[in-house]
Formats: sequence, C-alpha cells, structure tokens
Amino acid sequence: MVTESKVPANKVVRPVSEDGSPLYPDYMPFYDPLEKVEDIGPFEHFDPGHRADPAKPNLFKDVTKMWDISPHIGTEIHGVQVSQLSPEGLDELALLAAERGAVVFRNQDFKDLGFEKQKDIVRHFGPLHVHGWAPHPKNGPVEHMIIYDHKDDLRVRKSWARQSPIQFHTDQSPEPQTPGTTFICMLESPSGAGGDTIISSSVRAFERLSPRFRKRLEGLTAIHSNSDVASAEINNNGTKAVMRRDMVSNEHPVVIVHPVTKRKALYVNPVYTRRIVGFDKEESDYLLKFLFDHIIRGQDFSCRVRYEPGTVLVWDQRVTNHSQTLDYAPGERRHAFRLTPIANKPIPSLVEEDDGECEKDEMRAQLNIC
Repeated sequence: MVTESKVPANKVVRPVSEDGSPLYPDYMPFYDPLEKVEDIGPFEHFDPGHRADPAKPNLFKDVTKMWDISPHIGTEIHGVQVSQLSPEGLDELALLAAERGAVVFRNQDFKDLGFEKQKDIVRHFGPLHVHGWAPHPKNGPVEHMIIYDHKDDLRVRKSWARQSPIQFHTDQSPEPQTPGTTFICMLESPSGAGGDTIISSSVRAFERLSPRFRKRLEGLTAIHSNSDVASAEINNNGTKAVMRRDMVSNEHPVVIVHPVTKRKALYVNPVYTRRIVGFDKEESDYLLKFLFDHIIRGQDFSCRVRYEPGTVLVWDQRVTNHSQTLDYAPGERRHAFRLTPIANKPIPSLVEEDDGECEKDEMRAQLNIC
C-alpha cells in the first residue's frame, strides 16, 4: 500500500501564502503591447571597480562567513546587507563581482526597500537598461525587469516549449554598450528545490582553450542580435506581444578584456551570437558550435546558485554566461526582479605573439604541453 510521504519536521520549506496569492503583489508582471521606451544612447562609463580597495575592507567588515561556491566562479557572503553598503563598499562589490564572476547574499532586506531605493543602489554601477519585451511592475519602474513563472502566467514556459530551457547567455549582449554588474533579487521561489541559476566563467572558458587557439580567436568579431528572441515574443503572444524598443544588432569582439581586472574573457553566447564577421557561413557555424559546446560543457568552470526569498545575486555579465533551469514543478511560483546596469562598450583583447599565459597554466605546465 502506498502511503503519503510526510515532510520531516526539520526540512526547510520555502514560504508561500496560505491562499496561494503572491507574496509581493506590487511586483507582479505587467504587459502593455502599446508601451514604447527610448534607448539610453551612448555614454562614457567609468567602472566603480577602478576606485575599489583590493582588500575590500568596507565590503568585508561585517562578514560572518564567506566561501567560494566553486574554484573558478562564485562567492557566497553572509552577514552583509547590500542595502547598508557605503559607496566604497559598492565599489568593492563591483571589484569582487569582476574577480569572482558572481556574488551571492542571503536574507537581504533589499526586496523590501521599494522601487526607488533599489534603483538608487544599483545605479551606482551604471544607467539601468530597459528590456524590450520582458514585463515590469504595473505601478513600478520600467527598469525593474520582472522574472515570473506560475500556473497563471506561462509566458516563460511557453518561450522554451519544445526545447531545452538550459540556454547559456549574457543578457542584452546585442546592445552597443553591454551590461556590467547586475542584480537579481528573489521575492518568492518554488516551495521545494529548483529554479536555480547556472553561471559559467567566461574568463576560465577562454583560459581552458589551448594558447594557439586563443590567439586565433583574438582579433575576431561577431554579430550579436536579439532578432530571434524578439520574434519568438511576437510569435508566442500575437497581439499581446510587447515590443517596447526596436530589435538590436551589434558587432563585438570574440575575446574581450575586463576594464578593471584586465583579464580576458570569451564573449560569445548561444542565444544572441549569430555569426563570425568575415567567415563564410559554414566556417562561422562550425566555430561557434564548438565555442557554444565548450561553454555548455564547462561544468568545471561554472556554479549553481540556489535561491530562497531574500537572496540577492550580483554578477558581472562581462565575464560570465548564465542559464535558468526550469527544473521545478510546473505551476509553482518563481518570482524575482532584475536590475541591469549598462557598462562599457566591449573592449577587444590584443593579439599577442607570446603572452606567457601557457606557462601560467599550472596543469599545462605540469604536463609539458605549452
């Protein structure tokens, strides 16, 4: 006889309202097919990480515990409230996000600060992007991009129907100036496990390639376009589709340099990168497929961020790719918002005949394969 399983008394279950209503109704998604917004336009970006003390005394002074989630990407910090960081602390957070790719904070009051205070904090890292079709709160700013999945709103599920939801990407890489230090704040997560974000280090993805192949990639550029994703919004939602801005396409270096750390990173992604400039289609498709597979298989240079209400993820999109998982039960509510500062125009790495990087790679040096 099958008996109903019971949840152990000491098992953590994420909070939900008794009547099934959202915990944060002011952040419910709003879709207006007639809404239009203007592009930010070009601007000079100064990265706050340039001002940061490398020892990060303002960021770390209240830390109770901290650890790296994986060797090459991700650090989790406890005891720090992002809302209480000084400007110097925020500068140091920008530097840590650039160095570690992603920083996770738990039990944050950030979710309860209100729209304007949230924007004020994140604007420290750059002007805020407005998404072309993703929802914002009905009575809230257009800069607050709402992430929402629930049985009453299946837009996210519909957008990935008949394909894997594991789609590594860098948000808004088709923009002329691309996102930098970005925030996700989780308002309500599925009652059990699931709904995580996988984040991959684009720095380590580049370093894992052979030195000669790295040099072949440097100097190449690629076209990034959001036309396919925007078209899916129109095809999936018809007259209810939202298209606030025109489709965007831009040419970016295949290998970029972070403006603060000066580390090189592979800057392509399976969602937005369309073709290598100057290559025939077959050549471009072949090379991009290899690079995309390299990113997707790179579990040894990625980490998985588990959410709970009050989790804030801060990550630098210039040195990472990321993907949703959609592995939780359909109908469960996953509710968050993203604030996305725009940073610099991607900086191309310079082709160097001998940059000494192979000798710095401990594994290659030990195996004598430089």
